[in-house]
Amino acid sequence: MADYEENEQQMDCALDLMRRLPPQSVEENLVTLLEVLPELTEDLLAAVDQPLKVRQDAHSGKEYLVCDYNRDGDSYRSPWTNTYDPPLADGNVPSERLRKLEASANDAFSTYKDLYYEGGVSSVYLWDMDESFAGVVLIKKVNDGTVRSKGSWDSIHVVEVLETGRQARYKLTSTVMLYTVASGARGDRQSEINLSGSLTRQDERELLVEDPNAHVANIGRMVEDMEFKMRNSLQEVYFGKTHDIVNGLRLAADLGETKTRERLQRDLFGQLKSRKD
Repeated sequence: MADYEENEQQMDCALDLMRRLPPQSVEENLVTLLEVLPELTEDLLAAVDQPLKVRQDAHSGKEYLVCDYNRDGDSYRSPWTNTYDPPLADGNVPSERLRKLEASANDAFSTYKDLYYEGGVSSVYLWDMDESFAGVVLIKKVNDGTVRSKGSWDSIHVVEVLETGRQARYKLTSTVMLYTVASGARGDRQSEINLSGSLTRQDERELLVEDPNAHVANIGRMVEDMEFKMRNSLQEVYFGKTHDIVNGLRLAADLGETKTRERLQRDLFGQLKSRKD
């Protein structure tokens, strides 16, 4: 019992530490952590989200994203041709019904990432479950930009679907990993600004399913809404906080101008209040 509680405490501390470290260094930090806590290797690999990697389908020539959700042993399944690389004879593949739905979802989210990301790579993987099915929507956009700026956005949306007649309950767990790096005027590392972090949110909805393809529309709508909310949260938390900190350290305008603006605001508020009275 004592060993179990100790492992649970170590696991909580390890996950808390990983959440506070830069997403672009998660692989290096995870390897170091596994060297310290080898007994938690399996649990940490399953619990820690890592930046998505890109591969190219040898048959179709299209790029796809790889992660634990499309891995079987040392091979990864392509969403475009449903084949494994390296080849795997008995690899896990979705049922025929689910494969058709997976193909439609990949086409839909390919259009989605072109509209919202103006490029990048997307992949959708579905797998059968006892009562229904589950899946993951992956999106990655890397912006090398200029010499002075670069960044990366990784979205991982895991969805569980429970079908009940013409209704379906969707449980969505979304994680976004973002990092941006901007160099100063000289372009050196001494004047470099690094903003990075990750965010995880959940959502549940019960929606109408008139035909199998309705799942694609329902999941797409949930992912779209979630990404919109998470993008706004990231902008407020990281960039908004940075703006507030800078303004707290050094005002954009001189103190006299600031006091004059505040006095005018008070005068205007007083006049409006007297008219109302």
